[in-house]
Amino acid sequence: MKNQTRKFEFTGAAGQKLDGRLELPLAGKPRAVALFAHCFTCSKTSHGAVRISTALAAQGIATLRFDFTGLGGSGGEFADSGFAANVADLIAAADALRDQGVGAPQLLVGHSLGGAAVIAAASKIPELRAVATVGAPFAVDHVLHQLGDGLSEVEANGDTDVTIGGRQFRVGKDFVEQMRDQPQDERLANLETPLLVLHAPDDAIVPFSEGEAIYAAAIQPKSFIALGNADHLLTRDGAAQGVASQIAAWADGYLDPAPEDEGEELFEGLVRMESIGEHYTQLARSATHEWISDEPKRLGGDDLGPTPYDLLLSALGSCTAITLQMYAGRKKWPLEHVEITLEHSREHKADCEDCNNGAGQMDVIDRVIKLRGNLDEEQRNKLLQIADKCPVHKTLTNRIEINALAG
Repeated sequence: MKNQTRKFEFTGAAGQKLDGRLELPLAGKPRAVALFAHCFTCSKTSHGAVRISTALAAQGIATLRFDFTGLGGSGGEFADSGFAANVADLIAAADALRDQGVGAPQLLVGHSLGGAAVIAAASKIPELRAVATVGAPFAVDHVLHQLGDGLSEVEANGDTDVTIGGRQFRVGKDFVEQMRDQPQDERLANLETPLLVLHAPDDAIVPFSEGEAIYAAAIQPKSFIALGNADHLLTRDGAAQGVASQIAAWADGYLDPAPEDEGEELFEGLVRMESIGEHYTQLARSATHEWISDEPKRLGGDDLGPTPYDLLLSALGSCTAITLQMYAGRKKWPLEHVEITLEHSREHKADCEDCNNGAGQMDVIDRVIKLRGNLDEEQRNKLLQIADKCPVHKTLTNRIEINALAG
């Protein structure tokens, strides 16, 4: 099931505006809140950030991904940021989640350098219950090798432009110094929350040994997962979703259980609709199932599910197919497959003055039925006649009274 994505802006530690996206479960109250920290010079739209955040939301965990200072849609200058600034931004994000009514994060997830940052920020978030790192370095200054020759230029001249991942960034001496002498071993030794370390053995950016060093320095409870089918940026098919599933499964024992539905119990034959999201999305529940209805984006919806008329056509189509299969089964006829295509339209009828409040139009449903199997002509004709006997067809062609009652 899809999730909701909402814009989430807040003020960073240095007073700049930071731009984020809050991934929410499509229906129901989130069981917990997570905060995601992206990799070095990445952004909230990086493959790992998007895939992990949305997958966690699908597990019922609302997740905020945001751009650190000077990156993506956030304000400030990258040259004025650094590791300490990233940590401060994480704490500011946690405060904003708490203050804006979403809830303080119980789970921190950090990718690459973001993993080192969540370790450093953990002690500043009292509600925290679990921390997970993905491809993170133990030594924060490990990322300085990505500056290449620019590192010596910074040390000699105070600042310089460097190219990382095809993009140009301005870095200064303070940026470099923030990466050095970070007491990660001390932080891990004093980490009061469970830790999960995920690292790919063939990570070409941050060696597997860095993940092993994080695990070795941490105290129990801690867990380590070697990612078999993952590159550093989690771009391989299914890698990011797999990481999110493993994080959610591991964190399950440390987070609050999923909230139970407090609504009235539904019995067979009863359907309840509830408006969710910011626009027209509707959640439908029956005694044993739930599904989504929506409007297309051209009509102001989010296109997260079929339209009401799509559902109407599917009700008629599925009922028709089931009726044909049941009848053929009783007759022991060789019906192998049923395909039904339906289309709804409104047509002008000159002799239909009462249609649609006198507008002279009728609702018309075109239904094309294809039958596959070793059926003779008589059997096919009989099945086409039986199609009109399906209960939904009878309901739609009978006079229907809809009673509007106040709830």
